[in-house]
Amino acid sequence: MSEPRRDPTRPSPDALLAAARREEGRRGRLKVFLGAAPGVGKTYEMLTIGRARRKAGADVVVGIVETHGRAETEVLLEGFEVIPRRRVPYRGTLLEEMDLDALLARRPALALVDELAHTNAPGSRHPKRYQDVEELLDAGIDVLTTLNIQHVESLNDVVASITRIRVRETVPDSILDRADDIEVVDLNPDDLIQRLKDGKVYVPQNAERALKHYFSRGNLTALRELALRCTADRVDDELLSHMRANAIAGPWGAGERVLVCVGEDPRAAGLVRYAKRLADRLHAPWTALTVEGPRSPSLSEAERDRIADTLRLADRLGGDTVTIPGGRRIAEDILAYARSANVNHVVVGKSDRSWLFELMHGSVVHDLVRRSGTISVHVVAGEAAEAAPVPRKTVATMAATPAWGPRPYAVALLAVAAALGVALLGQPYVGVENSNLFLLSSVVAVAVRYGLGPSLLAVVAASLSYNFFFLPPVYTFTIADPTNVAAFVLFTVVAVLVSNLAARSQRVAAVAQARARATERLYGFSRKLASCGTLDDVLWATCAQVAAMLKVRVVLLLPEQDGLAVRAGYPPEDMLDDADVAAAKWAFDNDRSAGRGADTLPGAKRLFLPMRTGRGTIGVIGLDADGTGPILTPEGRRLLDALADQGALAIERVRLVEDLDRAERAAETDRLRQALLTSMSHDLRTPLASVLGAATTLRDLDEALAPEAKRDLLATIIAESERLNRFIANLLDMTRLEAGAVAPNLAPHDIGETVGTALRRTEAMLAGHRVAIDVPADLPALRLDPVLFEQVLVNLLDNAAKYAPEGSTVTIRGWREGSLVRLQVLDEGEGLPEAEIERVFDKFYRVRKGDRVRAGTGLGLSIARGFVEAMGGALVAANRPDRPGAAFTLTLPVPAKDRDAAPEIAA
Repeated sequence: MSEPRRDPTRPSPDALLAAARREEGRRGRLKVFLGAAPGVGKTYEMLTIGRARRKAGADVVVGIVETHGRAETEVLLEGFEVIPRRRVPYRGTLLEEMDLDALLARRPALALVDELAHTNAPGSRHPKRYQDVEELLDAGIDVLTTLNIQHVESLNDVVASITRIRVRETVPDSILDRADDIEVVDLNPDDLIQRLKDGKVYVPQNAERALKHYFSRGNLTALRELALRCTADRVDDELLSHMRANAIAGPWGAGERVLVCVGEDPRAAGLVRYAKRLADRLHAPWTALTVEGPRSPSLSEAERDRIADTLRLADRLGGDTVTIPGGRRIAEDILAYARSANVNHVVVGKSDRSWLFELMHGSVVHDLVRRSGTISVHVVAGEAAEAAPVPRKTVATMAATPAWGPRPYAVALLAVAAALGVALLGQPYVGVENSNLFLLSSVVAVAVRYGLGPSLLAVVAASLSYNFFFLPPVYTFTIADPTNVAAFVLFTVVAVLVSNLAARSQRVAAVAQARARATERLYGFSRKLASCGTLDDVLWATCAQVAAMLKVRVVLLLPEQDGLAVRAGYPPEDMLDDADVAAAKWAFDNDRSAGRGADTLPGAKRLFLPMRTGRGTIGVIGLDADGTGPILTPEGRRLLDALADQGALAIERVRLVEDLDRAERAAETDRLRQALLTSMSHDLRTPLASVLGAATTLRDLDEALAPEAKRDLLATIIAESERLNRFIANLLDMTRLEAGAVAPNLAPHDIGETVGTALRRTEAMLAGHRVAIDVPADLPALRLDPVLFEQVLVNLLDNAAKYAPEGSTVTIRGWREGSLVRLQVLDEGEGLPEAEIERVFDKFYRVRKGDRVRAGTGLGLSIARGFVEAMGGALVAANRPDRPGAAFTLTLPVPAKDRDAAPEIAA
């Protein structure tokens, strides 16, 4: 992370802009009542504040409030103007939603909107209620709303790991960031559990289940801590924004913060670990800061590697990392950042430089202690000097640039000579007093292009030229007039200062350009990884990016059951020799580099480096390049570390998603297995028991039974055998559907004939019902599979016979509607529960009403829909509009040759 340098005595532009947005009159203010769990009193508190605002004369309107039957909440709702809810039809039922248009037209000063994370019904203008709230805010309407901590998007995974329940309705963190006020509505876990037991949160049946799962004391305590921490972070950010907007010099003692200063010293890693321990003791956030000062460009590659690895260590230990450009005084930059970030503990290493060095360049430690004010400075000796974090042989050693190079200095002399010629030619026009500006310009140009050394040579040459050619007596180095001595000295001093400043600006600009290029490439790589949805895509993108940016050949190895295996390569590579395999395995097992150029197994063809995340090593990346010697430069190694870290995180993200999918599939498989076992235990054993009982009776009492009794027992055996046969047939049909083995034999058939065949098969089932048939004889022949279509009708009629009372009428209606033919099976039972209309087509799902459980497997309707869809049709369920009962409507297309003569018949 890199931050620009800012003058701490001036307000922060970002903080001022944020404050201006909050004060903007055209946008409404948002207040969120945040709770740890349902039932803590968020809605109650929102209504209480709303009543107080209304009593104070504000125009307050209730957009939507869910009381959930809580008496004390309903009492508070009395007296408010409530916007009538909008009814949205959805799958045969009406859902009630907040009427956003009516609320915008009413335009109150304050709107109360409950349950911010609610998902709106399909067909609404916005899919989520928080988007409705954003539109209200944009219209200048203040909003009070409620939210539970488990609905915050960034905390969704954390809450799921605590409660073992994943909440599907989430609200982006940006909504909380834009809120003008967040109020935590807190309740002790014991009090909340008591409210739950008293029936003040859920109805008794749901309350008992909630107590066993979600509302345990441990869960509630953890959720409570999350809510309080979320609000504390928000208050902390507001405090920092206030200090920056008003240019208040910190720190304010509202909370503890630790800052550790990281440099090229080998003991920097020890300082980071000390800062981590200090932050843990203080329960405070901490940051590792490095300042790129004037000496940064002159650091060796080993020292730059050490800084980069120390920052990576801080990141792995949970700290933030910040890099800022520095000026002449490093201590001033550190303290400026510390005050702007409200830091009150600064950790710095003890200096071991000589007193002469500190006399010439100053001491950062002494400056920090002297100027820190109320900031505590921890001067730590640090650990003993460590070996370089990057093994010496894993990176290529770049030849050091010689301290003296002839070309820059020669160019500097030529630039001064050219400027001197221009000054001599322009002297009659600009005068002697302005001629020195040409020489000064050449000094600046040399400093910008070649740095400090050549610019100092240019200063000497320009000063001597100015003395020799322009100061009387000319063409001598003698200065006769004392005033000219002052002019000469002033010119020399100005030239030195300007060259030094220009050289420093050149160094800072070069560092900034390099950082910008690296950041742009890493940002592009992160966007590419974010678009990858599968593990193979992530691996290929990582290989391609590393190969393109480092000009090497790449392989990626991930652990499998038999060890490490190559999963991707660029260019594609499948085989590794034994030395490479051994190096890759050693790098994975020991979390260190191995192979070509490393200290371990250097005879391998490739260099292997571990890929790490917070959970440990997840894979190995192997690099190969043409030529001999080390593969990477130190700069390339730092770039590879950044790329490998991003790739490792993307791999872990994809694996977590795959693990979640597998867990959901396993849970669904287990649910279906339990449902199948439950169904078989009833629907297989019951007919077998009947068959066994009737057959045993015939065997043991054959001579004593009357002929009528024998016929009844034989009828029982036949009926129960047919029932068992239907059960097994349903299981086989479902297996065929799930395997994709249903291939309908489509041919033109009369739908009336198939209806008659199905009625004959279900004659015994429908014996206690009246059957009404209204299928016109002139319906066109349809392309269908008669066997599958007959089974569909049998399953629908069987379902009607089970759920309709005896003596009621089962109706079969058919009609043509344009290019479609519809066939409907209606019964006169209790109908379908509105919330379960679509679920009746799920496997092993059966509607239960009262204490009666109908016999059946829960497969018939699912099979019927599968067969109809295989024939190109559709099957939907609904309740009858004219009377109680269910209606199943089957739709099939009319063949193209019969569509021209299709009459338009309304249903």
